[in-house]
Amino acid sequence: MERPAWAPQGIDISMPSVSRIYDYYLGGSHNFEVDREAARKAMGFMPGLPTIMKTNRAFMRRAVKFALDEGVTQFLDIGSGIPTYGNVHEVAQAGDPDARVLYVDHDPVAVAHSQAVLDGDDNAAIVSADLREPGKILDSPEARGLLDLERPVALLLVFVLHFLEDEDDPYGAVAELRDALAPGSLLVLTHASYDGVPLPQEQTGAAVAVYKDIRNPLIMRTREQTARFFDGFEMVEPGLVSMPHWRPDSPADQEDPYAFSGFGGVGRKA
Repeated sequence: MERPAWAPQGIDISMPSVSRIYDYYLGGSHNFEVDREAARKAMGFMPGLPTIMKTNRAFMRRAVKFALDEGVTQFLDIGSGIPTYGNVHEVAQAGDPDARVLYVDHDPVAVAHSQAVLDGDDNAAIVSADLREPGKILDSPEARGLLDLERPVALLLVFVLHFLEDEDDPYGAVAELRDALAPGSLLVLTHASYDGVPLPQEQTGAAVAVYKDIRNPLIMRTREQTARFFDGFEMVEPGLVSMPHWRPDSPADQEDPYAFSGFGGVGRKA
């Protein structure tokens, strides 16, 4: 298999990556045939996956604008993925040119491409790290140089926690990050769930099984399980809801039925 010029040396381009699969759903070009094959297999069971991903991105952009309106101008986006149109730093810096954004991902393609996109932007950076090790993120030179943890930060965990299994202690990871943030900080979170998917759970489960097959299990949590991530935060209205129902720009009833899959919400640290 020929390695594209943008693909970092040392990565296994014969194995699918959830970051590159996500890029494919969004119509990006930084993916390999092995990623496209896995994505098409999952879409065979759940055709609305690209709609869900685009709805997730739209939620993220609304949440970033909400944070700016609340006076929060620092953003920590963990599991940021491969840059595509309407990234956090683009939305944030359009509202406040001095807004600071730290991206975090452990996918080498996501990191390398982010470095290229952010070249020359002194207020944005990418660090190669894993949500399972919050201390390494917070102690990284990039975090220390870019973020002032004495001031509020918007922590974005957007479609990433469902890739952490219970044995990874995702609740502990979020709590460690929460405890490091100043009062007034925000948690912006979206999570996959069987709730709201316009398909029988058995059929959705077949799509979920594709991720297990590529050794990236997708953990579908209930509303109650997802709400636990907001322990220590006060939910912002309208609470934990389907993504189109969170402060929509247009009537939610005009959305594709797949858009209502899973949950999104924002919490504020008191």
